[in-house]
Amino acid sequence: MLKIDMHTHIIPKHLPNWTEKFGYGKFIFLEHNDNGTADMMQGGKFFRRIEENCWDEDVRITDYQNFETQTQVVCTIPVMFSYWAKTEDCVELSRYLNDHIADLVHRYPKNYIGLATIPMQDQYAAIRELERAKEIGMVGIQIGSNINDKNLSEDEFFPIFEACERLGMAVMIHPWQMMGFDSMEKYWLPWLVGMPAETSRAACSLIFGGVLERLPNLRVCFSHAGGSFLPTLGRIEHGFNCRPDLVAIDNPINPREYLGKFWVDCITHDIDALKYILNLQGSKRVCLGSDYPFPLGDLEIGKFIEDSDLSAETKANIFSSSTLEWLNLDKKLFV
Repeated sequence: MLKIDMHTHIIPKHLPNWTEKFGYGKFIFLEHNDNGTADMMQGGKFFRRIEENCWDEDVRITDYQNFETQTQVVCTIPVMFSYWAKTEDCVELSRYLNDHIADLVHRYPKNYIGLATIPMQDQYAAIRELERAKEIGMVGIQIGSNINDKNLSEDEFFPIFEACERLGMAVMIHPWQMMGFDSMEKYWLPWLVGMPAETSRAACSLIFGGVLERLPNLRVCFSHAGGSFLPTLGRIEHGFNCRPDLVAIDNPINPREYLGKFWVDCITHDIDALKYILNLQGSKRVCLGSDYPFPLGDLEIGKFIEDSDLSAETKANIFSSSTLEWLNLDKKLFV
């Protein structure tokens, strides 16, 4: 059975020191250690220690063979988005990251599929890089759940989504710059509480703002099983019904009507939670994802699904068919 992991992150082994080059900001730079690890430095401050599976394509392929998974959809680590930077600097950074992934896809076409990053803070620059990304072999983009704390429903972002629909580029939405970060740093709460809320924020914004209604052919996938959106859909729908004067001001369509019109990955770490999501979305709208190579991800690459009592058809949809439809790719490219 073909397995495609549609949610993985990668970074070039060597990064320019953009903070030094541009003279401002907290751009990520790698300091490599003697033991084969590297420290991600944000400006001059330690951010995270990573291992070679963050950049070594051959190590990654070997890791995935252990879980009988052939293909990885790769995108940058969200901290690299740098939407806060000057447009021209974010363009340079985005091009560097996108060229790295495009080269990887070109050299390993059966093992890697690429999603680009674009400078979302400037719609014109974003669309230019989106078009270039398609030209160099990317099939979609990964964007953050908010853009400098602006919701994705803001008018300034609509032309970007419109261009994605026009170009047939898929969109993966990943939480980042979590709301309330500074007030809940203890216990890793930004990752445990803030990330699911951020993804729901993005989903609600695209639905209530009418983006999904106006662009019915836009192919959007929400990370981490849609975050807290699907588990709290009853509350969201009730809010829509009881206070339409506050919620339904830009789109009169019930949010429940959009079930099955977007994709989510399967990262629940819980088979019962996944079954609930499958019941809402249908197996053709749930994709295999892992968040590899980070520890909060499903680093057994869907083993909890393999071991479950889900039907063979459901497993086949999750493991590849849903992702192929989201990305508009032919299965023959990978078998």
